[in-house]
Amino acid sequence: MSIALTQDRILLRDQARELAQGQISARAAEVDRTEEYPWDHVEAMKNSGFLGMTIPQAYGGKGKDWLDAVLVIEEMAKACSIAGRIAVETNMGAVSAIMAYGSEEQKKLAADMVLSGDKPAICITEPDAGSDASGMTTRADKRGNQYVLNGKKHWITGGGVSRLHLIFAKVFDEQGNFEGVGGFLAIRDETEGLEIVKREPTMGLRGIPEAEVAFNDMELPPSSLIVPPRGLKKGFADLMTAYNSQRVGAGTVALGIMEGAYELALDWTEKREQFGRPINEFQGVQWRLADMSIRIAAAQALIYKAAESGKGGFPDKIMAAQAKIYTSENAIQVVNEALQLFGARGYSRNLPLERMARDVRMFTIGGGTAEVLRNVVASGLLGKKLPQTRDGYLPKSQAAE
Repeated sequence: MSIALTQDRILLRDQARELAQGQISARAAEVDRTEEYPWDHVEAMKNSGFLGMTIPQAYGGKGKDWLDAVLVIEEMAKACSIAGRIAVETNMGAVSAIMAYGSEEQKKLAADMVLSGDKPAICITEPDAGSDASGMTTRADKRGNQYVLNGKKHWITGGGVSRLHLIFAKVFDEQGNFEGVGGFLAIRDETEGLEIVKREPTMGLRGIPEAEVAFNDMELPPSSLIVPPRGLKKGFADLMTAYNSQRVGAGTVALGIMEGAYELALDWTEKREQFGRPINEFQGVQWRLADMSIRIAAAQALIYKAAESGKGGFPDKIMAAQAKIYTSENAIQVVNEALQLFGARGYSRNLPLERMARDVRMFTIGGGTAEVLRNVVASGLLGKKLPQTRDGYLPKSQAAE
């Protein structure tokens, strides 16, 4: 562990571990099998104070920092990936963007909903605009004293269970002039025109829906638009900066999964005997366990460091990207190694390893693919914007804009 934890953080981690290894763990397989959102987990986490931890005390939260949230997410994800994701998205991502850039009314709305158990949905990705978020076609047209939104979003985590939605759209004035990309707040079942089209059948993380969401002449007042300090033209970059916390959170879920798999393997290799002795007495197994522990230690150090970089703001963009890339890729390797050490048992649904293998595969994709995040790291290292368009990169003088 690269960061020495205070006594308060140790107590917080232990509290999260107790809940995760008890009630949360007991239902993890059922949540995966039934593909039903675990409202009982939400209630347990709410009662433990793990939802909205990062919300400032002025709005009813605990004012915890990113590392505090990471410690809780890590423990939840060891037992249940879905619980880990719920902890991420009630402390990071959409809610963190709203708390940073929203109006007083918007902040109070988001805080009240999250603290009561809602997991906000962040709506960026579209069927034809994934990694190229700037290519989105969802638009908000100003018509009198309202905005009218039309468009479609895809792979929206929580679609169908989330009530609060932070929707990214291109904003146009009454003359049809493009003003920039803005974030709009809408509430499912209250805002007419917000439709959950379908749920995507997924390989893993089955207890939380991934949905297609459509906006059909959805009317919203100007008070629903989040306008960062730099305005709409540069506001999209500000809103995406808030996504650095989400990337750290996603990486932490991958970290928790790999730790959970490793702990199972470590215990199993002591109990399992072949050729008259425990299999951890064979050097080949020992080296696998050693390599797994090294990957975990490095991933945890990167995640904790990225979380700590966000004191007083959002995590550093490069650190968040590095942490997510390394952790998500190595988590796949560690889980696969753990499953291999169990042999046929690891392939069985009687153990959580096959579920972990399906769940962990998402994290090199969702929240920024490993490939795109490598571009983010390279751009920061070189001090250049490196867009994938044919126009090529921008010089250093424009890279910070």
